[in-house]
Amino acid sequence: MNALLPGRRLSVAIIGGGFSGAAVAWHLARAHKPERLEISVIEPRPALGGGLAYSSQEPSHRVNVPAVRMSMVPDDAQHFARWLDGSGELEGDPDALWKNGDVFPRRRVFGRYVGEHLAPHIEAGAVRHIKGQATGIVREAKGTGWTVQTSAGPVAADIVVLAATHPAPAIPSALASLAEAPGFIADPYAPSALTRIGPEASVLIVGSGLTSADMVAELDRRGHRGRILALSRRGLRSRGHPDVRGEPFGDFASAPATTALGLLRDIRTTLAAARDARVNWQSVFDQLRLQGPVLWGALPAGERARLVRQLRVFWDVRRFRIAPQVAAVLDRRQAAGTFDTIAARLVASNDEGDSLAVGFQRRGQTRIETARFDAVINTTGPAHGQALQSNPALRSLAEAGLIRLDAYGLGIATSLDSRAIGRDDAIVAGLFVAGPLARGTFGELMGLPEVARHAQAVASGIAKLLGTFPSISSVSAEAPAAR
Repeated sequence: MNALLPGRRLSVAIIGGGFSGAAVAWHLARAHKPERLEISVIEPRPALGGGLAYSSQEPSHRVNVPAVRMSMVPDDAQHFARWLDGSGELEGDPDALWKNGDVFPRRRVFGRYVGEHLAPHIEAGAVRHIKGQATGIVREAKGTGWTVQTSAGPVAADIVVLAATHPAPAIPSALASLAEAPGFIADPYAPSALTRIGPEASVLIVGSGLTSADMVAELDRRGHRGRILALSRRGLRSRGHPDVRGEPFGDFASAPATTALGLLRDIRTTLAAARDARVNWQSVFDQLRLQGPVLWGALPAGERARLVRQLRVFWDVRRFRIAPQVAAVLDRRQAAGTFDTIAARLVASNDEGDSLAVGFQRRGQTRIETARFDAVINTTGPAHGQALQSNPALRSLAEAGLIRLDAYGLGIATSLDSRAIGRDDAIVAGLFVAGPLARGTFGELMGLPEVARHAQAVASGIAKLLGTFPSISSVSAEAPAAR
């Protein structure tokens, strides 16, 4: 990387302005003066900080963990909770306070919190919000920098950070014939996605995780009273939170398992010890989450792949818990006989005009059943394995050999300092990966605390590069024109 010319700031382009990208920008802007560093966040949404996770305006979509455990600042767990107390948001949302005293605000509120903390740095000129979609990324000759092509024009950068959002769910092949049907909802978080579903409509939800639960809660809030069936391979519903939160329990890191089976044995042994000590199982999984990077790092590549292939689904439903307000809706609907979850595999589908016919085979049975629904909602989860094809900016880097999928199909291959690894297995200078796209390297990178720590680490890695540039005595304090 060439030395900075006099009068020019080091420029960083961040692809994606959801939590990961906004947090990287915030940590960088807090640590460096605007005259030294120029940060561009490329995000098509009108505000930074929300992204896919925290932009929803749907009142029933709530954060999945108590507010006291959410924060932009890894070393200050109460950062969001203190802001929330003074935000006025809870005055108009009494349901946010659960009976055990925990607070689960609406998701958009957390997005507002992130945006408000980034706003002063935008006003000071340290951060620019490029309101456009990144469509391609090109490395300049001899690796001297980058040009990010966007729908709002090109953006030049010395460093690029890939903090793109989760890819949309892939449509299961058995549902391909429904792709154009009016009652098929491919993107459940698209604006007004559920508005055409009538109150008595019969609904099939493909998937039974967090997004599936969101859809049930939203339909219920909209007055839906018809039949809802959630279908997934194992029929496992996301679990809830304990009535009383406990401290993380167990020790998995002192002698970390080196096989997936060994880790499973350690978890079962610790769960038994927790029961004997009258500690809830959630506390065991909280410890697993905290020690996740150590556990992942101790597993050889083959054992990591086995863990993802065989145990991931069991981990996900216990690790990614639903807010108690949402769990209460699911329990009420199930008790009323208007909601159920089954374990089955999809076989075929057909658009019959007045209904959508779906064939499926229940787990452990040979008979294929066919049921008809007024609407089918796809909540199969992000298609992480397709991230490099579905996102045009990432696709351009993949085609140039500058990024590749990690060995487990979870995202982008990175080094331990979060820099991208290209097709030739070489680390790509000046190209960082932040957030869930890097979880193939770091393991647990889906929960907010882990993503917050990773964003801080990426910002620290970028800050170290500042030392490779000579200090500049005469730098204009005015932000330069868009380049």
